[in-house]
Amino acid sequence: MAIRVCLAGATGWAGSELARGIGAQSDLQLISAVARASAGKSLSAVVEGAPDAPVHGSVAEALRGGCDVFVEYTRADAARANVLEALANDAHVVIGSSGLTDADFAEIDAVARERRRGVLACGNFALTVVLLQKFAQLAAKYIPSWEILDYAYDAKPDAPSGTARELADRLGRVRAPELAVPIADTIGSPAARGLSTAGGQVHSVRLPGFVIGAEVIFGMPDQTLTLRHNAGSSARPYVDGALLAIRKVAGLVGLHRGLDAVLDLT
Repeated sequence: MAIRVCLAGATGWAGSELARGIGAQSDLQLISAVARASAGKSLSAVVEGAPDAPVHGSVAEALRGGCDVFVEYTRADAARANVLEALANDAHVVIGSSGLTDADFAEIDAVARERRRGVLACGNFALTVVLLQKFAQLAAKYIPSWEILDYAYDAKPDAPSGTARELADRLGRVRAPELAVPIADTIGSPAARGLSTAGGQVHSVRLPGFVIGAEVIFGMPDQTLTLRHNAGSSARPYVDGALLAIRKVAGLVGLHRGLDAVLDLT
């Protein structure tokens, strides 16, 4: 039996590409979509190549018929409420939206465990990001200092990005980076040293020409190591990872962060 999917943000840059990807799978069925500006239409009428699914103006309306997996691909200010609505309707959840806070994730985790549902939150579904995260965690075991550069297009409102925050959280769990000068002792403005996240510093760049990128620089005496992911203008790199997440999330209970939660990267 096909996995029934409800996709919120189905007409957006990433959501529309994912809608086409879902439509091409024999084991997945897009049964409803959420996009306020296109409510009342068929998704195939507003997204070329997408399956023929009804578009609703709210998550509550889209979930009335039920679904197996709800995919959240809207805005940061709507994501938390959308995810909690889906859990209340007994759906498993895949989160592609960025901007959720640690407090949001803690609340979602508590509700998901109470409902015995899985939630998989990925700051980025690209395989190159998953590998960057794993390689960086390995490097942090041996190199004592690190900082992160977070790149995105100029109109991206959240900073740092979900990709950068997730990377910082992962590295922070390996070790707190060593700082020769504590941030509070900075001469000048401490803000120039970036945002302190998980004990390390994250510097967000927002300029035309970037899509999404993440770079972590490790340093030790007389040597540095740089790991970097860059995304192009297409949303295609995120589709395969999102499809995998949709297929695997029902095997989880509670909130899990990162696509590697359902991959064998040991």
